[in-house]
Amino acid sequence: MKIAVLMEDTCGDQTCLFEHGLSVYVETEHHKILVDTGASDAFLENAKKMGVSLQEVDTVVLSHGHYDHSGGLTAFCERNRKARIYMQKSALGDYYHNERYIGVDKRIGEFPQVCLLSGDFVIDGELSVFSNITGRRFYPQSNLELSEEAGGKRMQDTFSHEQCLVIRTPEQSILLSGCAHNGILNILDRYEELYHGMPDLVISGFHMMKKTDYTPEETKIICDTARELKKWKTRFFTGHCTGEKAIELMMPIMGGQLVQIHSGDVWEV
Repeated sequence: MKIAVLMEDTCGDQTCLFEHGLSVYVETEHHKILVDTGASDAFLENAKKMGVSLQEVDTVVLSHGHYDHSGGLTAFCERNRKARIYMQKSALGDYYHNERYIGVDKRIGEFPQVCLLSGDFVIDGELSVFSNITGRRFYPQSNLELSEEAGGKRMQDTFSHEQCLVIRTPEQSILLSGCAHNGILNILDRYEELYHGMPDLVISGFHMMKKTDYTPEETKIICDTARELKKWKTRFFTGHCTGEKAIELMMPIMGGQLVQIHSGDVWEV
């Protein structure tokens, strides 16, 4: 299985662009998959430099309804009209970071190749998505600045629009999440409930990034999360909204079990 990071906040390959956003390409025996499209069409240029043919992608999964994961989707659809796009219907809602609108381009919902989902969905024997993540242990504190608007009222975002992709083969299981707004541990609890075990590999932001210093409580949540993740044999590839400071706190606890990702990274797993 080939995994390529087409867009991330930091640069791994000096020839690749980077921005605040995430886009991951996965090539399996049966599928060529795109998870998210970054904040703009810049991921298209990176894909070309990395030898990834987006015209051959057959499946797109949008992890949630924020611009930094959906901004390049319109440009992708101009080049590839056959790939099925799976997203939660609620991802078309109105979402804000404080007073700044951060939702997706509403035109996306009108594309004929879009499949609007309401909860868990099995794509085929290899791919499935799940949502309905209700746990709240070690909940990311940075979520408190994020809200949604419905019926003319502003409220705390519940992240019901977040979904995770699961790729299962006879050899391994891989879980991909965009930002883990619901909390990576709560996502793994939901995975265990559905699949009765833990994935071999997780690719996800942890939404721990903060521009100011962490409070003692926030530092404890980050370190406690790392200790919980350490209990499993799963390897975690993270970046984007996790933040450099959080990764620096988690790395001494998790060691080689935690890998930081960058634009231009490619692995065979």
